[in-house]
Amino acid sequence: MRRLTHGKVKQIYRRLEEKGRMQPEGLTYINSWIDENMNRCYQVMETDSIENIHEWISNWDDVMEFEIVPVISSTEAKDKALT
Repeated sequence: MRRLTHGKVKQIYRRLEEKGRMQPEGLTYINSWIDENMNRCYQVMETDSIENIHEWISNWDDVMEFEIVPVISSTEAKDKALT
């Protein structure tokens, strides 16, 4: 989850238009959803390396706060629960 820094939403979208997502190779953007008040963005990214996430965050951490929540698939969760 990303918390959009108050007053910087326009700056965020301008940077996105100018520079793109600025994600390193090996980090894939899946999708994102933003709350109606434009305070929070829930974004799903895929990577095999936490370093890729940290590199991407460093490009945006001046205008957003981040919370990283690793997830597993439903199948992996079922297997984990039943073993």
